Amino acid sequence: MSNYQLAQINIAHAIDNLDSNTLAGFVSRLDEINLLAESSPGYVWRVVPGEDPGYKPGYTDPRMIVNLSVWESIESLKAFVYQSTHLELIQQKSDWFDAMNMAHLALWWVPAGTQPTEQDGIERLNYLRENGPSEYAFSIAQPHPMPS
Repeated sequence: MSNYQLAQINIAHAIDNLDSNTLAGFVSRLDEINLLAESSPGYVWRVVPGEDPGYKPGYTDPRMIVNLSVWESIESLKAFVYQSTHLELIQQKSDWFDAMNMAHLALWWVPAGTQPTEQDGIERLNYLRENGPSEYAFSIAQPHPMPS
């Protein structure tokens, strides 16, 4: 077992409120996709708003959707994102979310067992936007190796 795991934050800005007809197709699949993630090889943990009494959202905009999770490796995250039913949601994202002209996903290594906060993820995402990929924050396209 590794001493490190991969944290990821992925954000999207919905084109309408979550309870709208516009977002119904996305919202109707959330439980399915979350269960798929949780049963995927390499999945470790994810933020579940409402389950943690200390949870503090990182954004005040109710249309900002945040996904924060931890995986065993980049390979396990990529397999879930691109080789499972999750890919269908990516292919439909323009139906539900505004186009983002900046980084909307950041990855970083955390000591095994760490549960990062949304604030941690937003800090990494902002760093990636301002400085580009490094060991502090990187992308799937430009990964940084696990610390030794």
